[in-house]
Amino acid sequence: MSNPKYIADSLSIPLSGVDAVVSLLDDGNTIPFISRYRKEATGGLDEEQIRNISEELTRLRALDERRTTILKSIQNQGKLTPGLEKEIKFTNSRADLEDLYQPYKPKRKTRASSARDKGLEPLAKLILGQKQAPAPLEEIAGPYINDQVPTVEDAWQGARDIAAETISDHPRIRQHLRKKALQNSLISTARKKGGEDQRQVYQDYYQFEIQSNRIRPHQTLAINRAEEQGILTVKLSLPDKFWEPLMRNQFSPDPASPFSAELKLCIADAASRLLLPAIFRDVRRTLTEKAEDRALQIFSKNLRALLLQPPLAGYTIMGLDPGYRTGCKVAVVDPTGKVLDTGTIFPVPPRSQVEQARNYLIKNIQKRKISLIVIGNGTASRETELFVADVIKNLEGVNYLITSEAGASVYSASKLAGRELPDMDVTFRGAVSIARRVQDPLAELVKIDPQSLGVGMYQHDVNQTKLKEKLAQVVESVVNQVGVEINTASPSLLSFISGIGPGLAKRIVAYRDKSGNFMNRENLQDIPGMGEKTYQQAAGFLRVREGDNPLDSTAIHPESYFAAEQVINQAGIDLNEKPQSKQSALVRLSEKNTAEDLAASLKIGVPTLVDIFKQLVQPGRDPREDLPKPFLRKDVLTEKDLVEGMELQGTVQNVVEFGAFIDLGVKNAGLLHRSKIPAGVDLNLGDIIRVTIQQVDLERGRISLGWAGS
Repeated sequence: MSNPKYIADSLSIPLSGVDAVVSLLDDGNTIPFISRYRKEATGGLDEEQIRNISEELTRLRALDERRTTILKSIQNQGKLTPGLEKEIKFTNSRADLEDLYQPYKPKRKTRASSARDKGLEPLAKLILGQKQAPAPLEEIAGPYINDQVPTVEDAWQGARDIAAETISDHPRIRQHLRKKALQNSLISTARKKGGEDQRQVYQDYYQFEIQSNRIRPHQTLAINRAEEQGILTVKLSLPDKFWEPLMRNQFSPDPASPFSAELKLCIADAASRLLLPAIFRDVRRTLTEKAEDRALQIFSKNLRALLLQPPLAGYTIMGLDPGYRTGCKVAVVDPTGKVLDTGTIFPVPPRSQVEQARNYLIKNIQKRKISLIVIGNGTASRETELFVADVIKNLEGVNYLITSEAGASVYSASKLAGRELPDMDVTFRGAVSIARRVQDPLAELVKIDPQSLGVGMYQHDVNQTKLKEKLAQVVESVVNQVGVEINTASPSLLSFISGIGPGLAKRIVAYRDKSGNFMNRENLQDIPGMGEKTYQQAAGFLRVREGDNPLDSTAIHPESYFAAEQVINQAGIDLNEKPQSKQSALVRLSEKNTAEDLAASLKIGVPTLVDIFKQLVQPGRDPREDLPKPFLRKDVLTEKDLVEGMELQGTVQNVVEFGAFIDLGVKNAGLLHRSKIPAGVDLNLGDIIRVTIQQVDLERGRISLGWAGS
């Protein structure tokens, strides 16, 4: 049953923490709020642990609903025994629960159900019971011969069908066979006759065999995709030694029984026609679920890194959305993201108006004091990069970088873009998005469906509902980790704040537009729909940087303001002092009192006290400031410049199951295979690393990399 102890044991989390999290979740608290502001209750569980508890709780409660349905169904059939009821009540596995229900589950028309309808079940019981025959088999079958069962063989065939289904439905056989099949099945793939794979993407799988317990997640997803596209056929097999003894242990043919040969036929039929095909489907489903879960982990990690990229504040930026026939769209934005200018240039074929484009860029760079040009990485990106590098090579203080334009076109055509840039042609909005996503990646990227951001391979092959849910969790987590300035945040950004959602986010912005900037967090309670509970969940994640209470610019929750003010008074600090001065004052305060004594005197827990200290030293510190800034470029490399053994700097562009793709500043990203990544190194999207060139295949556009210094 779905009890906290089972969750605690399965997740290796203290029971007290699980109890607290379950209670807090049931009371309507969000995961970010529990993680940040209820550390005393949970014992300091982090957000991932709390989310795991939440997901396991949801799974077990859904299992309980299914359990109740199954118990009711079997009870209505009059077949619920105390032993069966106990097994059903105490299993926490969906597969085991369904195995227990299998013999009692209402079935569509089968050969066995048809035979039962003809009254042949007594014959099946004789086969399964392996008793001595009271008469020759022909005589035993005699009473069952009629218009529907015209011959003795028809009678025994129907009996065998019933017996085979009974064997196939046996819960213990299914459970044990599934475990053996997951470990020992042989997966074989072959190219399907007539299957088109012009680029030979799936060449590795044209004649491929692997044991099921050795297949890697990306191989599973690749095989699934190729099968779906009609390129591969996939077969599973399991040696007889893994299933035959298992079935004969439960249904053992007795050599002395005249029904022995019949039972052997039933076992073989149950295995080949019913059980193994069902188990193989389960194996593939399980492998796919594991592969999807791994892919979702990678997508989530990549999205988190993408959203946590440090802002490039203080730059006036020119964003370029490259194109051939329709030209390269240009948008210039000031350091606040305000659009200063838009235009179109044609520096690449077919028009190749290079001089006009050069003059346009130089004029804008000088007029707007542009210090950074951001180029989208889509169509015509490489040619545009070569052009830009040539234009700025002699311009002091001007650099460029390439950024992912994934989702920019989706944003351009969205209703949100229409509201934000109402008087701007759709074709220029993408360039604005490209420029702004470098200024503040989080604020801009939350406007785009995460599934459009290109966060990993095979993202279209996994369960789309799960993908959407998992990526939304990442966005929520990052937005609340960073915090939001309430007086400048868009509705998109506000909607991910703990407890708020899209509707209330729009009302907050409408209130701000009508009444002016918020002067403190308390003003939020004047907004329709901002009840006491919602305010509690949201307030700590919202910042008022130029308000009338300095604590509103920190991550300290209003419920802890009294304690924070006491700490400020006792330490004798001013929030506007330099961090080092405040740190010294708080150290002196700590030397006078133990953390436990000070926390007790303030009626708070030690974890809250520690968080207050951190926020007082660096109020509202943005965690993104600690991460490496994007790599700015001045000149350009080509793949022909790359030679074996060359060492250079690159940026992690994508992390996948088999390694990482590294942006080297050339047309194609290089692959750093996972075998080349040192043990203990955890790469994230945006990391800047040094690599060596191991191989360059110009014809196929492939670059193999090694880890520099290894």
